[in-house]
Amino acid sequence: MEEVYLSKTHSIMEGTTEDIKTGIDNQDFSGNYIENFKGKDAEEFFPGRYVSWEKNNNSFVIHGQGAAIEATVIHSDIIKFRFGNDGYFEDDFSYAIDPEFAPAPVEYKFEELKASFVIKTATLRCYINKENLTTKITNNEGTVIFQDEKGYHWQDHKFHGGTINICTKVLQKGEKFYGLGDKTGNLNLIGTKRELWGTDCYGYGNDTDPVYKNIPFYMGQHSHVGYGLFMDNTFRSFFDFGRERSNVCSFWAQGGEMRYYFIYGPKLVDVAKKYTMLTGTPKLPPKWALGYHQSKWSYYPESVVRKLGEEFRSRKIPCDVIHLDIDYMDGFRCFTWDKKKFPKPEKMIADMKKDGFKTVVIIDPGIKIDKGYKVYDQGRKGNHFCTRQDGALLKASVWPGACHFPDFTRKRTRKWWGTLFEGLVADGVDGVWNDMNEPATFEDGTFPNDVRFDYDGHPCSHRKAHNVYGSLMAQSTCEGQQKYLRNKRAFTITRSAYAGVQRYASVWTGDNSASWEQLKIANIQCQRLSASGVSFVGSDVGGFIGSPNGELYTRWIQMAVFHPFFRTHSSGDHGDKEPWVFDQKYLEIVKEFIELRYRLLPYIYSTFWQHSTTGIPMLRSLHMEAHVDPETFFREEEFMLGDHIIVCPVSEEGKDSRLMYLPKSHWYNYWTDKLEEGQREIKVATPLNQMPIFVRAGAVIPMQPTMQYVGEFKIQELTLNFYKPFVETISQLYEDAGDGLDYLDGDCSTKTFTSTPSGLNKWKIIQHIEGDFKTEYKKYQLRFHGLENKPGSIMIDGVERIQDLKTEEHVLTLKTETKFTEILIN
Repeated sequence: MEEVYLSKTHSIMEGTTEDIKTGIDNQDFSGNYIENFKGKDAEEFFPGRYVSWEKNNNSFVIHGQGAAIEATVIHSDIIKFRFGNDGYFEDDFSYAIDPEFAPAPVEYKFEELKASFVIKTATLRCYINKENLTTKITNNEGTVIFQDEKGYHWQDHKFHGGTINICTKVLQKGEKFYGLGDKTGNLNLIGTKRELWGTDCYGYGNDTDPVYKNIPFYMGQHSHVGYGLFMDNTFRSFFDFGRERSNVCSFWAQGGEMRYYFIYGPKLVDVAKKYTMLTGTPKLPPKWALGYHQSKWSYYPESVVRKLGEEFRSRKIPCDVIHLDIDYMDGFRCFTWDKKKFPKPEKMIADMKKDGFKTVVIIDPGIKIDKGYKVYDQGRKGNHFCTRQDGALLKASVWPGACHFPDFTRKRTRKWWGTLFEGLVADGVDGVWNDMNEPATFEDGTFPNDVRFDYDGHPCSHRKAHNVYGSLMAQSTCEGQQKYLRNKRAFTITRSAYAGVQRYASVWTGDNSASWEQLKIANIQCQRLSASGVSFVGSDVGGFIGSPNGELYTRWIQMAVFHPFFRTHSSGDHGDKEPWVFDQKYLEIVKEFIELRYRLLPYIYSTFWQHSTTGIPMLRSLHMEAHVDPETFFREEEFMLGDHIIVCPVSEEGKDSRLMYLPKSHWYNYWTDKLEEGQREIKVATPLNQMPIFVRAGAVIPMQPTMQYVGEFKIQELTLNFYKPFVETISQLYEDAGDGLDYLDGDCSTKTFTSTPSGLNKWKIIQHIEGDFKTEYKKYQLRFHGLENKPGSIMIDGVERIQDLKTEEHVLTLKTETKFTEILIN
């Protein structure tokens, strides 16, 4: 039997004998073929020569002898391509594209030339060759950005049927590649081949591939020009960035239609913004979700949870959220409580709320096969569970034992799943954490390929639905919570995901380990996910598996303060990871950094608002900040949070200094206020109680008082940290109630600060306020950084305030009313 598998494998896949040693090596745990390669020896088919063309709104279909190409002008910077074998296209259906994406009308020209067709927009030229339907895209300056090598072609899939759809592009000189979600390895993808097939990869390492998430979007850059490629295909997919052939970049999928979007920058950050607007931005989370989370597998019984809360409050370590893992359930049955461990969960949750704690519970997709269990009975009666090819219900084991699994690709099943959250919300649960949704099973790793899915009216097998399963579970979970939370904001976390998941959930990087290598991996994964549209991201601080020493845990906390999702999580059997289990010297530093997180919440919340309204990533790698600076192309550890803060985690043990690169600008050391000129590498002191943090000159960084949890008390005064500018610099402060949906109806405000040097030792700050949201506080404390000497004058709205100026640790401070318009410093 293995020889038969080998023969079929070689007929449809490429690979050396080292790649394919035995038949069993090329099967996944369920006996399915592991489709790692496109067929090296299989016959390839091409679109052929142009035959005819037609126009349909903004789309142009060029028919070839063997296939057709459809090019659609979505935006002056975005062109969508589809390929129809034998001249026929699939139904144009996508889970990734935001249903609310509505681009403005775009002007363009379509021209037929002697050898090609050309589509012209305000920024691009797209040429389609009549001889073979290959494409080439240039900008208006004539720079070739994106060019077919072989272009689109396909092979018949001899085993599963359908086609393996392939596209090969010329890899341009000096080209760099970024993105693809939570991939491990170097931040720059050049020279690698990557696979997208969501996998439960417990204890993954830097060479593990595939991993949890499936985001077929990458960014390329060469010739000072950046672009993006989003292949909207949920089949098992592959991307080769010059590994197989050094002059070719290729991408392919094991089925479905070749459909991709070309997105022009020219800056990489612009590419990320446009991709995120295309696939959707998140609504604002409740502000408490940006606080500190504490988790473990598992906190139980009730007395342990209560004691955990008491420890945080008695030690005055800020914390907003406690997570309950699978042991809170009755026999791991989802949507139930173990009444011995948690006899009155609604009372426990209510009591924890009084002390400022929100409760998040885990929910997995596996529903225990157990007649009389309400969720199971409803699922069977409503035909909500996945079936095998012959009609039998899929049965596989996870934590409860033998389970059935909902078909989240069916709309009515998603709606049913949402109704199941009524009880948890009534109990007071504030958020839900989806796990095991790659989907993962114990026997086979995932579902067999013959499992059937509705796919919203486009019936398919698991081969097509696997990569999107986690996203649709997250959507169902989010929408279900929101229905019962009414005017409160839903909070959802998911482990597996497809492109567009950011509309519904935050993510974390999965079951990592307690090591210095994993700290660095987490840093890169979070940057990569943020560039891939998913900014609400974090890692299990300290590593899920294993026990970090105090130094590693401290350094991880320092980094995670600057990640949007901030949670410590532990597998439990490897030791606890509450801050106080480490020596006092570590505990004090960890506490100080968690307090810093809470002081920075106005800045972080404003950064999230920017992301939700413009699509700009919250975390930005240096190549996004300075995309034409060659020094940033391979920099991995430095990253920006928002517009104005750059950090560089300490990722090696025992280091009291490290090198880091500052992009072009002027930067103030957060700890010392020392001014550093950018576009150079500097050496930074890194005693254990510090990590490198720099603030852009001209920035305004808002800070609130330290609190133990979001909303602990009414803020009487907000601090604005003004850093002396060298060029005009804009900062924003967004404010609303921090929870609830009233902000969608305009109950919010945005304060824009423009900081400008206006002459030698002169500095002007303008505040512009939009919106009528009433803040708790009525006064600002203004802190001026970078003034070497006390100025001769400070005028606020024409009133001299120099007499009120005070000096605090080389920083000048004064207090004022919040609605000032202009500050002049001379």
